[in-house]
Amino acid sequence: MPAKPRLRDKMREDLALRGMSANTTATYVRCARQFAEHFGRSPCSMGAEEVRTFLLHLVQERKVCEASFNVYAAAIKFLYTVTLKRPEVVADVPRMRVPVRIPVVLTASEVARLLSALPSEKLRVMAMLAYGCGLRVNEVCLLRVDDIDAKRLLVRVRNAKRGRERYVMLSPRLLGALRAYWKTSRPVGSHLFPGRDLGKLYSSRSLRRAMSNAARRAGIAKHISPHTLRHSFATHLLDAGTDLRTLQVLLGHAALRSTMAYLHVSTARVQSVKSPLDALG
Repeated sequence: MPAKPRLRDKMREDLALRGMSANTTATYVRCARQFAEHFGRSPCSMGAEEVRTFLLHLVQERKVCEASFNVYAAAIKFLYTVTLKRPEVVADVPRMRVPVRIPVVLTASEVARLLSALPSEKLRVMAMLAYGCGLRVNEVCLLRVDDIDAKRLLVRVRNAKRGRERYVMLSPRLLGALRAYWKTSRPVGSHLFPGRDLGKLYSSRSLRRAMSNAARRAGIAKHISPHTLRHSFATHLLDAGTDLRTLQVLLGHAALRSTMAYLHVSTARVQSVKSPLDALG
């Protein structure tokens, strides 16, 4: 008889059967592993009490944020509900309300300084894609050569969140930068941004670190990441008068509610409103 798959492998298979992305799969498995390592036992031998103790540990000792707590809770719920077929263990696992926080946004001059501070043409082009097209960091790293439609000035985003493919505009300036990068780098394979090791892609972690270092060199005190450029893309388009529905399509949001969050950041709209104080006699 063939050996039974390990619990970790079975969880990966269950996630794959439900169409979860590679990132979600890796995150869920990591959370489940940390749960098991916290007690030094297999989840098969644990129950609701251990789940509750671990979640309290996350809140009280590790002080994780609400969004991170919800990821751990979702991973453990998946583990017991789907993989272990013991839904009663996680029937009372809560979900925290995540506060709505205004995202960090760069000014146009800060974006220009950040791009200038990046140490290589490759990194600059990747950052330009995040800002000029509003791409997520993984969408940038997974771009393929044939995703760039130079004739129609479009970028096809095929590795989008939850599989929602979309097209975004390609600015002539960005197209020029992509062509210059292509001529000097000649990336091997079908992807635009290969990593140092053969067969691997440039990692999102490396891009985050490079951008953080560049921000310090550029004298930008804000805490930024590649996603900051996506936030800046959306906010600057709103400031320029782009309607919410168009912005929703460009960002690949399933619900308009997600796009409406940028209304809280668009200072142009706030500045255009006249204070009632000025109307007093």
